[in-house]
Parts: sequence; structure tokens; C-alpha cells
Amino acid sequence: MNFFSRAQRVTSVAALALALALAGCSAQSSSSTADSTSAAESSATSVVTSGTTAELASSIADSTHYDADDLTWDAAKETTVTLADGSTAASGTNADAVSVDGNTVTITAGGTYRVSGSLADGELVVAAGEEDVVRIILDNATVTSSTGSAVDIKSANEVLLFLEDGTTNTLSDASSYTATGTDAANAAVYSLADLTIAGTGTLAVNGNYADGIVSQDGLVLAAGNVTVKAADDGIKGKDYTVLLDGAYSVTAGGDGVKSTNSTETDNGWLLVAGGTLNVAAGDHGIKAATTLTISDGTATVSESEEGLAAPHISISGGTVNITSNDDGLNAAGGSTTTTDTAAESAQGGQQGGMGGGGMDTVGDFSLDISGGTITINAEGDGLDSNGNASISGGTIVVNGPSSDGNGALDVNGDLTVTGGTIAAAGSAGMVVTPSETSTQSGLQITFDSAVAAGTTVQITDSTGTVVATFVTTKQTSSIVFSSADLTAGEQYTVLTGGTADVEAGLGTGSATGATEVTTATAGEYTSGGGMGQR
Repeated sequence: MNFFSRAQRVTSVAALALALALAGCSAQSSSSTADSTSAAESSATSVVTSGTTAELASSIADSTHYDADDLTWDAAKETTVTLADGSTAASGTNADAVSVDGNTVTITAGGTYRVSGSLADGELVVAAGEEDVVRIILDNATVTSSTGSAVDIKSANEVLLFLEDGTTNTLSDASSYTATGTDAANAAVYSLADLTIAGTGTLAVNGNYADGIVSQDGLVLAAGNVTVKAADDGIKGKDYTVLLDGAYSVTAGGDGVKSTNSTETDNGWLLVAGGTLNVAAGDHGIKAATTLTISDGTATVSESEEGLAAPHISISGGTVNITSNDDGLNAAGGSTTTTDTAAESAQGGQQGGMGGGGMDTVGDFSLDISGGTITINAEGDGLDSNGNASISGGTIVVNGPSSDGNGALDVNGDLTVTGGTIAAAGSAGMVVTPSETSTQSGLQITFDSAVAAGTTVQITDSTGTVVATFVTTKQTSSIVFSSADLTAGEQYTVLTGGTADVEAGLGTGSATGATEVTTATAGEYTSGGGMGQR
């Protein structure tokens, strides 16, 4: 197994996202005549980002357990399992690998199993060989358990839950478990093997005891229309969690979607490369133990304490909408504590409008945004990095805190802005502005008195042309704005009123009838750090 540095790991995951997009790995029809029962070993090898589709697909298989070939099989070799209380029956190729003990149905060998019917109080167990690949086609199947998991995957190389097109499936566990040891299952769908969910059908997962879907290995969400409700965590993979396509809706008392392996440097990552993910969580919305990457798709966290959280966060595309009671995006962690004393010395404290940096330790954490559309509504810090942060592309709107104890931007090290558009609104007591490492200019706007929610703010240049229009969503005392449309050293006028044509609060408008409230010079910040006039 290869172990990667933090930079190599981020590059590998970003490259994987590109490879997935180019390869177009979407769910295939179950009517294929190919039979694939091999799975690639999970590893964190470098991912090819150019070449033929076959080379890209091979690279994906090397980086996760998932291979598009897993979604093709010979329908003639399927084993049919018909669930029924007290009378479950199996027929077909591997019928002898299906054992029934009351309402506990156990699959003991690799193969493709089409499961339909229902168990009012039962369990579907996989106890196959360590090299076996097991495909379970859920075809209008309902499993409810009063003693433990609905699906308990005890052993296999890889398991695929395929949701047959046009079907509705439900998996619900017990509210209390009879087995509660250290390694015991604790989720409605629990797997000790690599797990993939695919297909275009519908699946409802009810995690009444603790978690909804858990893999103690790798987890790939390749497709599906899936709703998860969980008392604790919604969806959890250990080595990695990947969303490629489909629509996933998660309501969780704890974390929404996460990866958990923090002990192996090449694992514990999470990737959103497509699909739609909606999360309402009691704690973190989307969380990774090492690196969290969003390259495409739509990720919405409608409720959370913290929206996105990981030591390293990278957003290169897609649409991200975050609502949080605390930090919106938080690049932090408990185990990495290196100090960048030079940055501390150069930047000084954060109070009073500092250009990145602060008196806090600069750790090995990073927040990198190079594309996408990101909208944040945070009661704590909007964008928070306990290390450095960089913005080189994308559109970022931060509706930060009204209280002075937090800021729309909070970066311990450098906040390097070289591209993109950012409007970060919030309180004035803890303002962070772009660092001297930035090449794109910005404005620090401080209002003499806070403006109310719903206020239209216009920024005009020396000719009166509107450069940007912003509509506040809460009481706002300060706005940090950076765009390629700004010229360092030029003075801009800030007005309230007029008309607005905005998306997520930022866009264009007309300053006709607006009232001038202040001026600001691009590249000049209140004190310390900053870009000078860049």
C-alpha cells in the first residue's frame, strides 16, 4: 500500500474526480450479458487524468473498490430470493447458497441475488467468502428488524446493493439491539466489506438505533434515489465515501455523511463528484477524517452545527449550499498542530481587519476553492481554516455572523486570493481580509452602523458603473469583496438601495435612487497584513 503526503492525497482525490467525470461511470442496465465477479483491491494509487476511457476506468478501479463492470451481469444466472414471513424461498443458480432460519436469510457465496417481498421482523445477512462479490438486486423488497440490522454484511470482498428501476425498497432496523459489543452492527445497513449502492430505483433506510448506512471499509454511492433517516449518523464509510450520481437525502441526529479513518493517511477521504446530496444534521453535515473534495454535483446542508468539516477541504466545481449554527466550512482537526511562526509574525492578530493570519497556531490544514458556486449562511465563522486558505475561482457568498465573536472569514494563516468572486458579509469585530500572497484585489467595507437584513448594497466604480450588487440576508456590519472587476488602488463607492438582480444574494443591479454610505479603496485594508494595493 502506498502512503501519500497531504498534498499528494488532495491531488489524487481531485484527479479521481476528473477521471470519474471523463469516464462517465453511470449505472448500467441489469439486462447486460456480461458477468463480472472480480473486484479491485482498494488503494490510494495516483489516478490517471488523461487517456482512453478504458485507462480512466482502470484508474478509478485502482483508487476505490468500484468498477463499472460490477454493474453488469448475466440475468440468466440470477438467484431469486422471495421474502415472506416464515416461508422465504430461493431458486436459481445459487439457491443452495441461500439459507433460511426463521426470518433470517443468509447469503453464503458470491453471485447475483434478486430479492423481493417482505419480512415484518427479519434480517438479510451476507456471510460470503473473503474473495466473493455479492450483488443484491432490491426489487420491491422490505426488511424490518426488531433485534438488529435489516442488512448485516459480515463477510465478502465487495457487496453491491442494486435498486431495480421503478421499484420501492425499505430497510429498517430495531430501536434497540440484542448484540451491542464493540464490533457489533449498529446501522440499518451495516457492512464489514466494501459496499456500493447503485441502480435507479428508490430506497428508504431507517436507522432507528444509531446509524443509517455504514461500511467499515469503502463506500461508493454510484446512483439511486435514497432517503436515510438516522438517530445518529446518516451515511458513513470508513476508508472513503464517494458520491458519483443519484439523489441522496439524509436526516441525521449526529453527522450527515462522513468518512472516518483517521489512522491511515491515504484513507478517510470523502468525494462528491456528481449527483444530489441533501443533508439535515444535528452535528456535522458532511465530514471527512482527512480530505473532503467536491468537484461536481449539488451538496446542500440545510441544518447543521458545522456544514463541511475536514482537515483539508477542496472545492473545484458543483453547487454547495450550507446553513450552520456554527462554522460553515471548517478546515480543522485535532491531531495536526504544526506552527507557522513566520506567518504569525508577519500577519499579527486578526482583530480589526487583518489580512489573513492571526495569533492562533497555523496548523497543517487547508481550504482550497478553485471553482463551483458556494453559498453559506453561518452563525459562526463562514469560511474557517486553522491553516491556510486559497481562492482561485468560483463564486462564494458568505452570510456570516452578526455577533463580533466570529467572522465571515477566519483564517489562521494566509488567505490567498488569485481569482474567483467572493462576497463575505458579517460582523465587524473579527474581519479577515486577503493576504499579501494574493494577486487579485479586494475591498474591505465597514458600515458606520449595521445595515438590516434585506438591504441592497451597490458597489460602483469612479464612473458610477455598478461593479457588484449584494443583498444581505441578516444584519451586516462589514463586507469583504474580491473580484477580477476590481482595480487595485482605485476608489469605489458603496451605496444602499436601488434595484437588484441577484442569485444567492450576489449579482448586478441599478444604483438609481440609492444612497451613498461609504467609500473603499481596492487593496487597502484597515491594518496589518493585506495586499497593499494589488
